[in-house]
Amino acid sequence: MKVTLRMIDRQLRLKGLFMKALTQKSTEAKYIASAKSAGKALQGRKGKNIDGLRCDERWIPARGGRQIRVRIYRPRREVSQVPGILWLHGGGYSLGLPELNADMYKNLIGTRDCVIVAPDYRLSVEAPYPAALHDSYDALLWMKEHAAELGIRTDQLMVGGESAGGGLSAALTLYARDLNEVKLAFQMPLYPMIDDRMQGESAQGNNAPIWDSNSNGWAWQLYLGELHGREDVPPYAAAARATDYGGLPPAVTFVGELEPFRDETVAYVENLRAAGVPVRFERYAGCYHAFDMICPRADVSRRATAFLMQAFGEAADRYFAAQPEETRAD
Repeated sequence: MKVTLRMIDRQLRLKGLFMKALTQKSTEAKYIASAKSAGKALQGRKGKNIDGLRCDERWIPARGGRQIRVRIYRPRREVSQVPGILWLHGGGYSLGLPELNADMYKNLIGTRDCVIVAPDYRLSVEAPYPAALHDSYDALLWMKEHAAELGIRTDQLMVGGESAGGGLSAALTLYARDLNEVKLAFQMPLYPMIDDRMQGESAQGNNAPIWDSNSNGWAWQLYLGELHGREDVPPYAAAARATDYGGLPPAVTFVGELEPFRDETVAYVENLRAAGVPVRFERYAGCYHAFDMICPRADVSRRATAFLMQAFGEAADRYFAAQPEETRAD
């Protein structure tokens, strides 16, 4: 899908052109090198707190004797029995930090009292699939097991993320459903990266700013490793590979009309709805990937954020999921 300047929302054009100029001559080798260098450059952001929120850091146990760094965000005042959100950052599975989502955390906590647990999961440049999925799931189990300490309701565990974080969120709902160790009440996979086959029109030949078809293909190669290009890629790696969407939690998502993930997001929503899963969904004209993060003050970004926060607020009032052991006890 060829994207021209005239197709882009006026308030998104300047930043989009600037970002595109930085990446237009990229190659696979340059992408990998930049992902690795970005990881080093972002080290200084680790541990950065957010004004107005209580911010804590923990190292939690994970499989294989490892530990995962997690950031915990909550209101300044003491809260209890509030929703708990596992938020997974984006970055093509290859870069990023939980500290980069300050605006999202403030918006969510400002909409409803909640506690956000954001794991610093392993990136594909250091370990391909299933490392990020396992880290995310281990963090989810930890959040459930420490719900009382964190002030979280065990029947309102939620998951969300943008881009690759959205892809991990979608994969995690499938993984959690199938293992049946933890129940999720709601999911917020925003413009998720979920289809390694890149078979939709929007994913083919897309030259939009921020994230295009080339970047998408290189990122999938890094994430899937030896699985890349195979027919047996599991849905826990690429959620669009799923054939059963039953029993998944209600969802909200949105996507820009100009970005590579448009068609796979639409398909994901359609599959959820066909399985009887409630979904709130909007598409935004003239928008490239992650427009709400790149240009948060643009009118269209404000609309998208308002839509998401309204859906989250309604979910906090409506959606609950008792944990398996609680159901058995009844």
